[in-house]
Amino acid sequence: MLKLPQSVLAYVRKHELLRAGDRVGVAVSGGADSVALLRLLLELRKEIGVVLSVVHFNHRLRAAESDEDERFVAQLAQQHKVELHRDSGEVPAYAAEKHRSLETAAREMRYRYFRRLLLDGTLNRIATGHTLDDQAETVLLKIVRGSGSRGLAGIYPRLSVPSSQFSESSVVRPLLGTRRRELEPYLVELEQTWREDKSNRDLRHMRNRVRHGILPRLERYLNPAVRDALAETAEIARAEEEYWVHEVSRVRDGLRISVLRDLPLALRRRVVRAAGESLGLQLDFHHVEEILALTIKGAETPKSTVLPHGWVVSRTKDELRFEAKAGTIEDYEYRLPVPGSVEVQETESRFEAVSVSGNAAEGYNPGDLLDATLLAAELKVRNWRPGDRFWPAHTKATKKIKELLQERQVTGPERKLWPVIVSGGDVVWVRGFPVPARLQGRRDKAILIREVTL
Repeated sequence: MLKLPQSVLAYVRKHELLRAGDRVGVAVSGGADSVALLRLLLELRKEIGVVLSVVHFNHRLRAAESDEDERFVAQLAQQHKVELHRDSGEVPAYAAEKHRSLETAAREMRYRYFRRLLLDGTLNRIATGHTLDDQAETVLLKIVRGSGSRGLAGIYPRLSVPSSQFSESSVVRPLLGTRRRELEPYLVELEQTWREDKSNRDLRHMRNRVRHGILPRLERYLNPAVRDALAETAEIARAEEEYWVHEVSRVRDGLRISVLRDLPLALRRRVVRAAGESLGLQLDFHHVEEILALTIKGAETPKSTVLPHGWVVSRTKDELRFEAKAGTIEDYEYRLPVPGSVEVQETESRFEAVSVSGNAAEGYNPGDLLDATLLAAELKVRNWRPGDRFWPAHTKATKKIKELLQERQVTGPERKLWPVIVSGGDVVWVRGFPVPARLQGRRDKAILIREVTL
């Protein structure tokens, strides 16, 4: 039987989570799972070839205890001589403003901080301490709430985060194949302490009721290996999701009624759901069924159906059309002086056009630099619009931005608000993609476009 470090290494290699040269921030809350992840990666870093640092976000939910957690993590980073990245936020205020639960608000703020570290190039990987037990809990919660195979896929080993750098950034979960019960003995053997979060025992939280009550009972009365079974279900569902994403992308004109009718029911549902997601709509099962009902032959077939947020799907002679009521889609557009900067509230970030030249330009990736002589004196920052096209360097031809975002699996509201920069009538920069090759090359007079999270 493999020892724990080698078991984790095997999982990392199987899912290609880390590679030599990665700058990896280990998300450490102070709890046993995240502390064990740090100690394991410290043990494996030479073998993998990564540079480690510690990332901590103080949610300020438990007053003095939260500050003690932060001090503990800071001491841990200092003890092992790794850099510490930390931030904090007022989660209750954010939850009230955004109408979120405390748990959801904390996660959003934490991941917004992670994304900022990835977006500005400080790190290109962030490792979190999610375990096989977390996976099992997530899948069970998805089943109870009602979910298709996408929900059953649970927590992904790797979550891609498009960044302003050419290389892909991601959040990775090296412990997703490891049981929580393996971690504490590992820490005890190392004489490594950790912090206990009392809120993890609070049964008012649904996940805690699953963790401390429901799953132990399922193990006792139905299946002693229920956690492994649920985790395996997630792995099967993830593979099936990859297959369906490929199939949906293959059916480009899927909203033609004649095409939809010829597709298997499962693919019909997927095509309709994907069409909704491209517009920032998360469609429930009954919404998808109502839309598909528009394709049924017969005099009683309805001609339209109403969706959330003011959207309507209408049936024409041989096509389904998604239409929004006036004011539903909120486009944005801001002036960006060259050089200069502008804050964009819709993306919660600031865009900067920085002049670089000579030796200074040598320190930047050519894929990030634009030839200033080919740009207008003033640029515009806006969300992409239907019909916008872009030609990222190292690709064969221009593509619709809609297709580029589909390939990156950018969905929901984030997709609708995805920023681009326009010079005249041309899109010259898209978040997460290298600038066009025709606009690169000049080092004596170049412009660097930089997005900084507020």
